[in-house]
Amino acid sequence: MEMETQTAFTPWASLGGGVLIGLSAVIVMGLFGRIAGIAGITQGALGGVVPLRGAPKDRDWRWAFLLGLLAAPVVIMAAGGTVTQTVPQNLFAMAIAGLLVGTGTALGSGCTSGHGVCGLARLSGRSLVAVATFMAAGFVTVFLLRHVLGGV
Repeated sequence: MEMETQTAFTPWASLGGGVLIGLSAVIVMGLFGRIAGIAGITQGALGGVVPLRGAPKDRDWRWAFLLGLLAAPVVIMAAGGTVTQTVPQNLFAMAIAGLLVGTGTALGSGCTSGHGVCGLARLSGRSLVAVATFMAAGFVTVFLLRHVLGGV
């Protein structure tokens, strides 16, 4: 019988990460009057590279936000910390997952950060439905992968 992998319980790192995510959402809303949803930020940033209808004119802060996401692990490692990230080796499954997430983001008019962090904080009914939907899909996916398909 194959042993199930357990996810590490990291309450302090999780709390710190949650505080930083919430703080960034407040800063983006306060400074720019925008939702700190990664899908919307990325779409607005790419409007300068890929022609998009109605692309926002405020791309500088969007690129800074995205570059900050990429730079954060480098800064942590430079400060002597460690960054642990596991990536599945099945590239086909990752591609399918990426397409499903992208499709869900487009159909749901936003991503987990936009709806889950910012939308719920604004008491948005649409965000509540979106969060309930993607959380339920996540629960079902984990159950199927770990318990039905045997840890694929």
